[in-house]
Amino acid sequence: MKLSGAREAFLKPLQAVIGVVERRQTMPILANILIVAKRDGNVSFTATDLEVELVAGAQLSVDREGEVTVPARKLLDICRALPDEAKVTVALDGEKLSVKSGRSRFTLSTLPASEFPTVDEIEGGQSVDLAQSDAKRLLEKTHFAMAQQDVRYYLNGLLLEADGRVLRAVATDGHRLALCEVETQSDSAQQRQVIVPRKGVLELQRLLGDEGNVTMAIGSNHIRVEVGDIRFTSKLVDGRFPEYGRVIPRGQSYKLTADRNLLRQALHRTAILSNEKYRGIRLEVKENGVVIQAHNPEQEEAEEQIEVEYHDEPLEIGFNVNYLLDALGAIDSEQVEVGLTDGSSSCLISEPSSDRYKYVVMPMRL
Repeated sequence: MKLSGAREAFLKPLQAVIGVVERRQTMPILANILIVAKRDGNVSFTATDLEVELVAGAQLSVDREGEVTVPARKLLDICRALPDEAKVTVALDGEKLSVKSGRSRFTLSTLPASEFPTVDEIEGGQSVDLAQSDAKRLLEKTHFAMAQQDVRYYLNGLLLEADGRVLRAVATDGHRLALCEVETQSDSAQQRQVIVPRKGVLELQRLLGDEGNVTMAIGSNHIRVEVGDIRFTSKLVDGRFPEYGRVIPRGQSYKLTADRNLLRQALHRTAILSNEKYRGIRLEVKENGVVIQAHNPEQEEAEEQIEVEYHDEPLEIGFNVNYLLDALGAIDSEQVEVGLTDGSSSCLISEPSSDRYKYVVMPMRL
């Protein structure tokens, strides 16, 4: 195998796939990147951690076709360290890979391409077409509510639900829930639910941009998304996601409407003196106003008062302030609506004129 091209032509695909290469590997081959060079100049760079696979393509000058795996981070670091617009030549010589550029020469160890684990083609799936910006928004508005290392492994991921012309994303860690839905360009004949693992969600979010369309191919065990020259494939979590519809409160007795930025800033300030472990704050809701209070084991206290639109009975309720701030940060509108039932029930945070985003936060006992 022998190929050459500009430094940037190597650097771009390497940077696109490096995110799935773990620094600590149980299998040495997983620290490597698979390079496949074809006579027509199409070169693919593949990285995987057995859960998520990324393949990036590049057009390079190929003198001899072939395939090999080399240490991913070392090759990336070499390309990064070379001068801008340098020409790079990569050649396989026996069991070593030489990288040459100007007066620089590097020799890297290799492992056989036949040992590299790759994902099979997706079978029995369905395709969902949507704008890339919509796919990005789906993940941005919900990913923060995924659990981290929960024993209920199905919560350590994001539910994607195709339902007619709607694609819905739902994440929950058992204390709060985030839901976002967007219109798709393809009609799903049957309702389909899959759970994408946490790492897959974060990698896909990094790849998605604001222009163009993407196609999501959803199979029985994998999801595949093509973004430009990059192909993303992730295993799905084998588990049953909770029936999220039951968690979303309906017909709240009380509605509070506030300026989103004003409420967010007041919560940020109050949170400074909240208990660092539990992050609890108390809301005293009354006619056209909210008093936000926090205290900690050092007997320090914070209190904020802001004006809101509220015309119902006075109410006291406690929340984890981080959960409220995450929800408010994900809403785009200037105004935010908070639906309340009583002092011991979940609240529903949404935009006043839209139900595209819904955020449910469980109360805390303070």
